[in-house]
Amino acid sequence: MNTINAKQARKQLGNLIDAAQGGESIVITRRGREVAELGPVRTRRRGKPPDLSAFRASLKVKGKSLSETVIAMRAEGRH
Repeated sequence: MNTINAKQARKQLGNLIDAAQGGESIVITRRGREVAELGPVRTRRRGKPPDLSAFRASLKVKGKSLSETVIAMRAEGRH
């Protein structure tokens, strides 16, 4: 991991981005203290969404379902 100060980083931003794109990480310092890290984007792994069938089966609806309520309101002329 390379280290560069903020003033140099501003002057060499294009080169630093190219290095990050190549997989390198660069630490940017200000007055000798580490303040930022520039590096390649870590790709997120997206798996299958969790199975919610057991959760849905556990839900209990009180009264009429929403579909039944809408159909009844339409029949009454209130829509």
